[in-house]
Amino acid sequence: MRILGTGMSGSVGRALIPALSGDGHRIIRLKTGTIQSQDEIHWDPLQPLAPETVSGFDAVIHLAGESVFGLWTTAKKQAIQRSRVDGTRHLAEALARAPTKPKTFLSASAVGFYGTNASQPCSEEAKGGEGFLASVARDWEAATDPARQAGIRVVNLRIGIVLSRNAGALAMMLPAFRLGLGGKMGRGTQYLSWIHIADTAGAIRRCLHTPAIFGPVNLVAPKPVTNAEFTRALARKLSRPALLAVPGFLLRFLPGDMARETFLASQQCLPRKLLESGFRFAYPDLNAALQNLLPQ
Repeated sequence: MRILGTGMSGSVGRALIPALSGDGHRIIRLKTGTIQSQDEIHWDPLQPLAPETVSGFDAVIHLAGESVFGLWTTAKKQAIQRSRVDGTRHLAEALARAPTKPKTFLSASAVGFYGTNASQPCSEEAKGGEGFLASVARDWEAATDPARQAGIRVVNLRIGIVLSRNAGALAMMLPAFRLGLGGKMGRGTQYLSWIHIADTAGAIRRCLHTPAIFGPVNLVAPKPVTNAEFTRALARKLSRPALLAVPGFLLRFLPGDMARETFLASQQCLPRKLLESGFRFAYPDLNAALQNLLPQ
């Protein structure tokens, strides 16, 4: 297939490109920076996109969006919102008007859709929660509607905490944990819905190749863990103590309600649609995932 992709320079995109290339697909990248090859097309996510630019592709995989890491100033929250919602809407509208439309549009979303207090197991049919990230996720998914209404199969990839040794949450934790300064956040009872980077790429491939999959899909491992369980597992893998704890009241001093929405949020999500499709996780267990990512 000819596949159009955005956000391919991120950790998920970097894992996905070789997997798709290995399947024999050709990936054309929409990117905001300087164009360096014939397999790249320039775009500005905050501006409308010409339909001809996105015409003639078999599928589109849209992963672009401002990182949620960093202090949540007003400007940062606006960038998170606009990069996801405006960029997705402009792309979906262009796909809907393209002379030759793709059959499939896979668009990133996040388990933040379920809010900050989703401590009970929730699969894709669960209702959305409250809070900034939940609101962003709802608008993000709604922005794909023009493509859906044009008859394109749309999959909203509700991605959990992606574990990679080179980027994301795990990479940010490692320096402190390697010094024996790691610890749980708040009470540690909040659930983390995580997924190994290899399984993230594999799940996206499954969604791409399975016409029966559409709508929201939870990209998470089948065994979510609490923050305290994650802390113990990571410390044990590194052979370091994890005796410290960051009190919740200190975290709440972070601007923009960041602590409640991220470090202290609880999301116990289950990958029902992936499992029903027959997808087999390479790393369904946290200890096995950490063993792979952090070999001795």
